[in-house]
Amino acid sequence: MPGRGAAAPGAALRRVPPRSAPRVIPAPRRIGRRRALGRSRMAAPSGAAGCEDFAEFQELLRVMRTIDDRIVHELNTTIPTASFVGKVDPSQTCKELYESLMNAHTNRERIIKNCIAQTSSVVKTLREEREKAQDDVALLKQLRKEQTKLKLMQSELNVEEVVNDRSWKVFNERCRIHYKPPKSQ
Repeated sequence: MPGRGAAAPGAALRRVPPRSAPRVIPAPRRIGRRRALGRSRMAAPSGAAGCEDFAEFQELLRVMRTIDDRIVHELNTTIPTASFVGKVDPSQTCKELYESLMNAHTNRERIIKNCIAQTSSVVKTLREEREKAQDDVALLKQLRKEQTKLKLMQSELNVEEVVNDRSWKVFNERCRIHYKPPKSQ
């Protein structure tokens, strides 16, 4: 009789499955998911949130751009076609959407500019320290890192302009008949 753990002659070896499959971590739920963009309130994140970590800064902007990403769907579901005009007030819906877009765009621009100002201040301080200690390699590395982060944040202003232009174009195509926004100063 074979010893414990030894296979009997002629017996097929069977594969033992691993104890458990690798754990799949679900994607985080979308923050700020709303049913109707024009009627929802989005908590304005604090201006200092995420400026130190660029990935966190980008995630904050991604979440805040949800209204712009979903504008076509929102307009399609809230602005009635000719057969449903009596059931919804398109001028009120367009006005609410306009106000939501304005608030979202203003908040994002404020946060981006605030982070640019903070990072610019850090870069300026590091440059001054670098002039005093030119042999400090760690300081140079930190300065380069902050300069790169500053350039990336400045490029977010360009991204913001493109996102805003697209949203206003779609808004104007669907709402120009129903709502005339106030003239900007």
